[in-house]
Amino acid sequence: MAAAVISSLSKSFGQIPPSAIPPMLDCILTSTAVSSSSLFSSILDDLPDLIESGNRDGKLDSDRRNSIASMIGALCHLLTKANIGREELQSFLWKGFIPLMKMGHDFDQELLNQIADSFFDVVQSIHAWEVLEENLVPFSLRSIGLSAGIIQNGDLQGTGLDRSSLFYVSSDLIEKLIENLHVGKDCKLFISGYFPLPLSCHVLSITLDAALRNFQAAPLTGSVSEKLSSVKSFTANLLWNLCNVTERLLLQGSESRSCTIGFLLPVIFKAFVSQSSFEISVHREIHIMSRNLFFMRVWKCCRKLFSLGSLERRDAYRILSLYLSYFSCGGTFQNANMSDGAEEFDIRSEKDLWNEIKRGLVDEEGLVRKQSLHILKTLLCMDSGNQHHSDISEKKAQGKHSVPHGVTKRELWAYKEAKSLGVGKICNAVDSGMNSQQQWEAFVLLFEMLEEYGTHLVEAAWNHQITSLLQFSVSHDNFVSAISGSMHQTQSETWAEVFSWLSILWKRGFCHDNPQVRCMIMQSFLGIEWRNYGSCVKSVPESFIHGSLMEALNDPVHHSDFGVKGIYSSKTIECATHFLHHYSSYLNARETVIFLNSLASLAKRKSFSRAGLMGLAECIAASAFGAYKYSNNKVKSYEFGTVDEVQLEYSLENFLHDNGTELLDFLRYVLESSKQHFNPNYRFRVCEKVVEAAASMVPASDVSLEILLHFISTLPREVTDYGGLLRVRVQDWLLQNHQVTRSGGIQIQLLESLNEFPERFIIHHCLFQNFDDEDLDVWEFEVRRWARVLFLVIKEEHQLAPLMMFIQQHGTNIRKQNNHSEWVPVKFLSLIVGLIQEIQVMQRRKHGPKVQTKFEIQQLETEEQSSEAEASNIYNMFTDSLLLILEELVSFCNLSCSIFSSGSDIEDKVLPSSVRGKLGGPSQRRLSISLTTAVLQATISVKAVAYIYAWCAQHRTGILLNSAFTAVWKFFCNTITSPTCNSESEAEVRIAAYEALAPALKALVSVLAPQILVLFMENSKSLQPAIEGEPWLDTLVLSFLQNINNLLAVGFLVRTRRAVLLNWKWVILESLLSIPSYSFGSKLQQEDGSFFFSDAALINIFTDTVESLENAGEGSVLPILRSIRLALELFASRRLSLVVSRFTGVDSQMIWRLVHSSWILHSSCNKRRVAHIAALLSSVLHPSLFSDGDMHDADNEPGPLKWFVEKLLEEGTKSPRTIRLAALHLTGLLLSNPTTIKYYIKELKLLTLYGSVAFDEDFEAELSENDDARTEVTLLTKIQDSELTEAFINTELYARVCVANLFYKLADLTNRSGSSTGDKASQSALESGKLFLLELLDTVIHRRKIRAWQMICVLSQFVDDDIVEEVAQCLQIALYRNNLPSVRQYLETFAINIYMKFPSLVAEQLVPLLRDYDMRPQALSSYVFIAANVILHASKDIQLRHLDELLPPILPLLTSHHHSLRGFTQVLLHQVLCNFFPSLDSKSSEFIPLEKRCFEDLKLYLAKNSDCMRLRASMEGYLDAYNPKTCVTPAGIFVSRVEEIGFECVPTSLMEQVINFLNDVREDLRCSMAKDIVTIKNESLNMAAGSGSTEEVSSACEEKLELPKDAHLDFQKKITFSKHEKPDLGSSSLLCKGEVYKQLLEMEKEDDLLDQLWKSRSLAMERIRGNRQHIILVASLIDRIPNLAGLARTCEVFKTQGLAVADAKIVQDKQFQLISVTAEKWVPVIEVPVNSVKQFLEKKKREGFSILGLEQTANSVPLDQYIYPKKTVLVLGREKEGIPVDIIHVLDACIEIPQLGVVRSLNVHVSGAIALWEYTRQQRL
Repeated sequence: MAAAVISSLSKSFGQIPPSAIPPMLDCILTSTAVSSSSLFSSILDDLPDLIESGNRDGKLDSDRRNSIASMIGALCHLLTKANIGREELQSFLWKGFIPLMKMGHDFDQELLNQIADSFFDVVQSIHAWEVLEENLVPFSLRSIGLSAGIIQNGDLQGTGLDRSSLFYVSSDLIEKLIENLHVGKDCKLFISGYFPLPLSCHVLSITLDAALRNFQAAPLTGSVSEKLSSVKSFTANLLWNLCNVTERLLLQGSESRSCTIGFLLPVIFKAFVSQSSFEISVHREIHIMSRNLFFMRVWKCCRKLFSLGSLERRDAYRILSLYLSYFSCGGTFQNANMSDGAEEFDIRSEKDLWNEIKRGLVDEEGLVRKQSLHILKTLLCMDSGNQHHSDISEKKAQGKHSVPHGVTKRELWAYKEAKSLGVGKICNAVDSGMNSQQQWEAFVLLFEMLEEYGTHLVEAAWNHQITSLLQFSVSHDNFVSAISGSMHQTQSETWAEVFSWLSILWKRGFCHDNPQVRCMIMQSFLGIEWRNYGSCVKSVPESFIHGSLMEALNDPVHHSDFGVKGIYSSKTIECATHFLHHYSSYLNARETVIFLNSLASLAKRKSFSRAGLMGLAECIAASAFGAYKYSNNKVKSYEFGTVDEVQLEYSLENFLHDNGTELLDFLRYVLESSKQHFNPNYRFRVCEKVVEAAASMVPASDVSLEILLHFISTLPREVTDYGGLLRVRVQDWLLQNHQVTRSGGIQIQLLESLNEFPERFIIHHCLFQNFDDEDLDVWEFEVRRWARVLFLVIKEEHQLAPLMMFIQQHGTNIRKQNNHSEWVPVKFLSLIVGLIQEIQVMQRRKHGPKVQTKFEIQQLETEEQSSEAEASNIYNMFTDSLLLILEELVSFCNLSCSIFSSGSDIEDKVLPSSVRGKLGGPSQRRLSISLTTAVLQATISVKAVAYIYAWCAQHRTGILLNSAFTAVWKFFCNTITSPTCNSESEAEVRIAAYEALAPALKALVSVLAPQILVLFMENSKSLQPAIEGEPWLDTLVLSFLQNINNLLAVGFLVRTRRAVLLNWKWVILESLLSIPSYSFGSKLQQEDGSFFFSDAALINIFTDTVESLENAGEGSVLPILRSIRLALELFASRRLSLVVSRFTGVDSQMIWRLVHSSWILHSSCNKRRVAHIAALLSSVLHPSLFSDGDMHDADNEPGPLKWFVEKLLEEGTKSPRTIRLAALHLTGLLLSNPTTIKYYIKELKLLTLYGSVAFDEDFEAELSENDDARTEVTLLTKIQDSELTEAFINTELYARVCVANLFYKLADLTNRSGSSTGDKASQSALESGKLFLLELLDTVIHRRKIRAWQMICVLSQFVDDDIVEEVAQCLQIALYRNNLPSVRQYLETFAINIYMKFPSLVAEQLVPLLRDYDMRPQALSSYVFIAANVILHASKDIQLRHLDELLPPILPLLTSHHHSLRGFTQVLLHQVLCNFFPSLDSKSSEFIPLEKRCFEDLKLYLAKNSDCMRLRASMEGYLDAYNPKTCVTPAGIFVSRVEEIGFECVPTSLMEQVINFLNDVREDLRCSMAKDIVTIKNESLNMAAGSGSTEEVSSACEEKLELPKDAHLDFQKKITFSKHEKPDLGSSSLLCKGEVYKQLLEMEKEDDLLDQLWKSRSLAMERIRGNRQHIILVASLIDRIPNLAGLARTCEVFKTQGLAVADAKIVQDKQFQLISVTAEKWVPVIEVPVNSVKQFLEKKKREGFSILGLEQTANSVPLDQYIYPKKTVLVLGREKEGIPVDIIHVLDACIEIPQLGVVRSLNVHVSGAIALWEYTRQQRL
């Protein structure tokens, strides 16, 4: 029966609720003979099967879960029976509780908690805590040790008493449990296994919690004292174990820490809250476990965690937060007296804690910052819930305080909202002084504002609170004292702590998401009067300056004024330099150098923007200068004897001796960084500051020569060469502290080192006798650095004597030295070549184009006077030394060049694969190392002989240098006549020969003189006997081309080496072709090319060059183009291009091949080099070809040159530098050939209308640094107007300026020659000007209107009788159209000049137009301006006639109801009256006509009326300076450009100035009217009139003032209300009917009129707003200005409800306004920062909007299949990344545009426009 009962009971467990189990069991036990123990055993035996089935299925269904819950309830109930022993409890623990804990952890946490509660209730009821202590606790501890990997790793060593066995459970115990419990196999495995770590920690935590509850709930007396003792012992022992476990786990992995913080620490802290200490018996010894000791150990773990990664830091903050949540720093503990006798642990006294809080407050992760702030507020006993809202009644009382005056609505709103957060309360405490707690409240408030609140709140509170914190930091009760206690004794330590906390606020402000906040914080920091704090300023943390401050300076948002008007600085940079100057002035020598090294090293460690790098350089210079002043002051104090000289151990000079090298190295990195920014003025500014810093801090005498040379070589040459702006400064720095007194006088230490350099350089031992190109490059670089510094230092001739002696000694023995070491003569020759090149650079700089600034001119004049004679002496000394060694060098050259003629003796060795695999190039020869050494020696020797020959020939005329010339010529002949190669090595040697020949030949040709030309001619005969009458260069050049072409054809050279050979080919050919040019320039030969080349030779050369143009490498482009240009010049000199049919020279087919090849070359170049573009223009568009009409037009088809120009300008619209250089050259050619202008009208129009906002900084850099670029640009054909050319060469206006200058010069040519009697050129110029004028009159786009009318003004001189009617008609149409004032002013200027040129048109056209009173006010204003200026500027003979015709129709306009037209007419008429109506003599008795008296009074009114006077004063003499004749010249249109006007160079017109003035004074007028209304109301209240009269008057006024429906349209511009005033619609006045109050009645009428107009306007605006579509476009994620501007324009077109952008200031950007075309003025722009997008979308969703995203996702809907809701918010993603994931989750849907092509994305502007149109289309249906 018992078995049946048990079986039936087991089946019913899943059907009976757990609450019914205990009574059911009691009934069974009472009604049956089944014992509770047998029933318990049976149920317990069934439980493992149920657990196993759940584990096997991997889930718990509801039936199984109910069965388990019921069975556990039954077992727990049975355990409470009296006959159930503790062995049954132990069996239940191992068979039921532990397995169920594991299963509940995996599947059902709620079941786990339910089982645990039932189990511990049983343990508590039967007081079986020792069972848990012997079984559950050891098992769980062992599980922790295994799960955390402590036991496996053998890590059993504890940190305290008896912790080595903490995680250990003996195998004997496990075996005993298995034997006694009679468990199955699976349970055996489980008992020997372990819990997962989270479950183990959870079980132990709930065990301790249950014990604590039992311990706290039990009474202290009675029969339960023994049981209480056992609970207490169990609790203490378990707490001891958990404390030790916690300490171990906190230093383990992330999971271990998470379990510890989540499970163990809360229950441990809970235990210590109830009792401060516990007694534990360990090995029969009593120990005290106190919370004081425990948290000291926990704090030690936290410190270790802080030193690790970010995850560990977050866990440490969690531990601290948890601790502080249980133990408030300001509260009291129970049982506060420590049993161990130790003082209570106060974490506030730990300095490391505050340092970690500081680090956390500025952490990049927001969670860490919030944790740190929470800890800080807890430590300061600041309850976040009521920190600023503690007393509402007090707030209301304080709300009555007066508001600061002069604030805007935004500031007022911010002020009120800031007060609601407690700012007002804190501010009120400032007057009486802020205590430390209030200061901390201010600090926390500011920090929270930066983290969470809006920008306006930061603006309202920041400056005041920061100032207050600084102000009260000097008091003893400052906010640092509240946390520091006795940690900070001195004033300097206190200030250091204050600034360390304030730097947290500054750093957070500097990296705020809102740029407006960042700017405000920066201005606040730099605006502090640091001088008032004296030496305390050096307490600002250095890490803050080097980190946050410099990073903020690198933020472009702080430098909006950077680069304006060419000034590469900003207000922020200036203020930062002042701060650092003051800061460094209080540092000692050692601190200064360390600070500067750290500051300068930022250039090496971080990337800087243009403004950021300038700010860094300025700050370095300011810091160095501040330290320099400090050092000087200290030295002065030492001189007065206040400090003994022995105390100068750490002086600036001594310390810099060891650290100057490092500082110079960092400064060099600043210079290197500036090179990536191409603007030369910007780079000069950076260099200037770096040199200032180096000169202030690093004495050049304390730095090694190598470091000094390396640093100087980094400076741009243009700033240190002759005429460079930094040359004198660098010289002063190099020579300071270098002069020492010797017996022989003053010697310069640096000069001695420089003179010793050649000896050290040459005899420096090399590891190998052989060398290659890389070694030679290094040597040449060293020589160039040395020579540059040498000529910076030398001042007198005798200082070069040691160097000259060295040259003579080594030069005369060069062949002997070669026998010992091959690299010695090569180094010596490199030294000679480097010296010559350096001197040549100096000469080019000295005799090149003069600089323009006044300072530079004065500096150059002074330097010229002092150094001209010295330079001549130095050149002579150098020449004498070179002449002494020339013969020896020639012999050495002949000996070395034998390698080139060895021919078949050269062995073709098998080279290593590493050599054969190289890509080629001059430094990658495919030769053995020994052969490379011989080749390089020969190459440098030829180069040296040629350079010395050229130098001596230039500076010593009349001497014979036949040996040197013969050597070079012999080498040339041998090279171009060498036999065919038989191996790759021979071919490589031949390449080296041409490599040596190229610079040698160029040097010889550059000094072409009569005797040298004779030597050329005589030696050329030795190459091949000349035929009578044959040009002498034919054989020379053709032999060269034949030889080099044969070398290319033999097939031994790889592709890359062929490219190298081709490069040398074109360089040599250019030199050969330049011989005639040098001869013509030196007047050595008449300009006749037939003397040098025959027709066939020239054609052969030209054809070969053109054919090679398409495939030319980058290094060959310039030589090829120059060769083409030289060939065309030779054709021109033979006059072949003028009569093509008579000669076999260049023809149109050859030019077609040239332009096609040139275009292919140009379009294939990836980089548009200035030199290449200029050379292409000057070569293809050669002046000799341009005069030929067939080159432009052939049978009504474009000729070759026109075709090339069309292609070039079409491509040039994408390349600013191309179109600017093309405009320069093309307009110059057209001016020289006016007959060809008619072919290029379309191209000239394109140049006129071209406008690009791009600023090409690289263009200026190339012009300033690249000699080839400067040379090629100077060769372009130009219009001689240097002022405009130099001012606009790198601006968007340059193309327009060139065209304007062209037609201005043509008009001048036409006027000088006369249109009727002029020559063909002037006639062509006149016709072209007319044609171009008529072409431009049909331009309609606004931006192009400005450009077109600027040019039309220049073309006004071309208007003639035959086209004047057509022009006048177009002008009238243009004036009548809606045009902005910027366009209209050019229309007016053009019209004035036309009417002045054709006076008859005034009466015929202008007067009737002025009397057309129905004309638009805008057009009528223009005609008034035209008429007034025609009167003022007409010639004397017709001026009075114009006055008589034009004044009568102008006068009535003084009464116009349009305020702008009326004010405009007043200004102009006053000018006319003052010029033509002199003042009347009041004393004269002569009768004065009425009209004259009227004019006199009118003039007097306009002159004396205050409003008219203010209006004229605002014009700033505009009319007096205005001259319509000069305003149509290029200089009048373009030269007066200022940066603020915009890139179109449009000044403010007179009409704009009038309107601006009226708008400005309207505010004052409205304020005055508002005051009058108040006055009237107040006065009317005192009048004794009845209310009935008032109502009568009011009703009468309303009847009289009834307005038509659209009255607001007529008066819209006249009536404009102020921003702060609105009419009081409900007010009325009490006016009497007497005559006294008539004036007041009139004013009341005007007020009523204003009321009705305001209502009408408000209704109209409401109608406009109501018509907008209910769609908002969110573009906050987009940062590119063109896309944002395009979207703004699209939104306005489709009338969206708003456009959300990240920064509303973007609408002020010039590029934005250019593209948006004023759309930003009409579409509502909403500022939604990126970090606020999610909140904005959620807000709109609450308002009923559907949130859509335009994004391709897995669930996106095609656009054509989606039905838009009426209220829609459309989100656009970033240009590349799209919409972030966190925002996609907020969206209601994603839509995508169906795409058919390969490219899977559209521009975001295009996508937004398509989506908006689809919405609009659906709403229109």
